[in-house]
Amino acid sequence: MTRFRRRFWDPTGARYGLPTYPWQLAPEGLATRRQLRSSDLRPGGQEPAAQVMWQTRRGVRVAFLYLTDRALPVRPMTEPKRRALAAAMLARRTCPMCRTDRGYVISVRLGMCVPCADSSDSYSAAA
Repeated sequence: MTRFRRRFWDPTGARYGLPTYPWQLAPEGLATRRQLRSSDLRPGGQEPAAQVMWQTRRGVRVAFLYLTDRALPVRPMTEPKRRALAAAMLARRTCPMCRTDRGYVISVRLGMCVPCADSSDSYSAAA
């Protein structure tokens, strides 16, 4: 076991408060939210049972683990919810300047679609 893996090995939870495992060494029966979702499950209100820790260039990362046997099925998508999500995505794809659905999410940094940002840059550069 490497130095980092030993550092994150705490199955009793004495050091980190929760049972802690290094990356890819968590026991069976525990899963992250993403792993639960890929199995059409959700935590269902349960508290994290353990955590996985790993070292990256930016520091230590943590992912909480949940018991798979206590996980609940994902709630089915209702038609009103589907319509609301579609409307929200349409609003994110619509440029506020030209009111065109661009087919991609408009950059928050630009605040408009790329063609509108390019044309407004050329006007501001000429002024």
